[in-house]
Amino acid sequence: MSDHIIELNDVTKYYDDNLVIDHVSFYVKKGEFITFLGPSGCGKTTTLRMIAGFDLPTSGQILLNGKDISLLPPNKRPVNTVFQRYALFPHLNIFENIAFGLRMKKVKNTYRNAEGETYTKTEKLTKAEIAAKVKKALEMVDLEGFEKRSVSTLSGGQQQRVAIARAIVNEPEILLLDEPLGALDLKMRKEMQIELKEMHRRLGITFIYVTHDQEEALTMSDTIVVMADGVVQQIGTPTDIYNEPANTFVADFIGESNIFNGTVVGDRKVKFCGKTFDCVDDFGKNEMVDVVVRPEDIDMCAPEEGALKGKVISVVFKGIHYEITVQVGKFEVVIQSTDSRAVGDLIGMKIAPEEIHLMKRLYTTNVFDGTITKRNTVEFADGEFECDVTQLYPDSRIDEEGYLITAAGEKIDLTGTEVSVEVGLNDISISDDAQAGGTTGHIISIIYKGDHYRLIVRTDESEEDFVFATADLWNENDFVSVIIPKEKIKLTLKNTEAAKR
Repeated sequence: MSDHIIELNDVTKYYDDNLVIDHVSFYVKKGEFITFLGPSGCGKTTTLRMIAGFDLPTSGQILLNGKDISLLPPNKRPVNTVFQRYALFPHLNIFENIAFGLRMKKVKNTYRNAEGETYTKTEKLTKAEIAAKVKKALEMVDLEGFEKRSVSTLSGGQQQRVAIARAIVNEPEILLLDEPLGALDLKMRKEMQIELKEMHRRLGITFIYVTHDQEEALTMSDTIVVMADGVVQQIGTPTDIYNEPANTFVADFIGESNIFNGTVVGDRKVKFCGKTFDCVDDFGKNEMVDVVVRPEDIDMCAPEEGALKGKVISVVFKGIHYEITVQVGKFEVVIQSTDSRAVGDLIGMKIAPEEIHLMKRLYTTNVFDGTITKRNTVEFADGEFECDVTQLYPDSRIDEEGYLITAAGEKIDLTGTEVSVEVGLNDISISDDAQAGGTTGHIISIIYKGDHYRLIVRTDESEEDFVFATADLWNENDFVSVIIPKEKIKLTLKNTEAAKR
C-alpha cells in the first residue's frame, strides 16, 4: 500500500487567462513535514488552497490516499488550515474559540436496542467530549489552563498557538499552514519554528507548510518543494536543496551563493573567474555551465597559495561569521568565515573540487517567433523592432519601394513572413523610458553572477521573457523598455520553401 497521502498529478490552475500553476506533479508522504517554498506570487499558496479545496484545479488530479478529491468541497476533506491571520473570534474566550468547530461537528455513534440489534445515530459531541478534546489540544500547544482567557490578552505567538489548537482539535489527517508565522517578530518566529516542529513530532500527522522564508524551510522541513512562476523547480531534503541546487534560481534563492559563468575545459575540469579548477561533476568538454560555490566553502589563505587571489573590498560582521567580499580581476567573490580580514588585504582563496557545483546553463540565447511587417520591421514579444531583413536571403537588397530583391532579381513583399528571431544575452539593454525600446515589461528575476547581473524581463501581454546580462543594478518589478540594436537581431525564415529561394 502506498504511503502517499496526497498526490498532485499534472495540476494546472488558471485565474481567468492568468496561468498560476503550470503542470505541477508531486506527492506528500503520510506523517511528513513538507514545505512549499518560493517568492511571492510563485503559486505556493494557490497549491495549498487546491489541496484544502478552497480552489479547484483547471486540469489535473489531486488524490487523497489514492482517491480523486479534485472536486470535493473543503468540508468533506480531512484537512484543517492555519492562516497567517489567525481569524480568532474576539468575543469568545480561548476555550470557545477552540471548541467552535467541535460544536458544529457530528459523529456517528453505534447503539444496541433491547432486541440486541445494532443501529447508528448521527449526533453532536457531548459537552464532556468537547471539553476533553479542547483540553488535549491546549496541552499540545502548551496553553493548558488558558481556557477562560480572552484572546485579546494573548501575545502573537500565543494567538497563533490557539489557531493551531483550533485546527488540530478536529483531528485532521493533514494540517495545512499558510505562512502562519509571518505576522510574528523574528524572535517569536524562531521560537515558534521549534515548537511547530516538536508539535509535528508529537501529533504524527502530515504537515503541509507554505513560506517564503528560506531559513524557516531549512529548519523545519523533511522535504522542500521549491517553486517559481507556478513551476516546481526542485524537490528534496533541506540538505539536498542547499548542497545540490537544481538551477541558478534555487542556488540564489536558498541561502547565499557565488554564481559564475563557466566552461568545462576537460575531464572534471571547469574554468571560471579566469582560472581552471578540478571539480566532481561530469560534463562534456566546451559545455557552458553555471558554477555555484557557497561562500562558507571558500578557504582563505596566503595569496601565493590560492587558486584565486584578490583584494578585500568589504568586510561585514553577521553575528556568527564575517562576510568578506574580494575583488578578483573583474569578478567579486563572497566568503563567509569566522576569521576576519581587513579591507585592502591581498588574500588567496582555495576551493575544494567537491565544493564546486556545476549546472547546465539554462539561458544561452533568446529565441522568439516573429513576423515581418510592411515596414520591414519585425514584430515579436508584444513589440516591434527595427531589423535587417536582407539577412533572410543572401546577397539581397531593399529597393526604393521597400520590397526585397533577391540575388536572382526576384521581388518579394515580406509582409506577414514568419521568422525565428534570435538575440544574444549581451545584445539587450533596458531603459526606464517606456518609449525607448521596442517593447516593455517588468523585471521578474535578478541574479548576480560575479561580474554582471542576469536579468529577466517579462512582457505583460503574452508573457515573453528576455534574458540578458548587464552591469547595472535594477530592482525586481521595475517597469522597463527593452532595447535591441538593429544589427543584433538575427532572423531566419520559418517557411522552408521560402528559405530555399
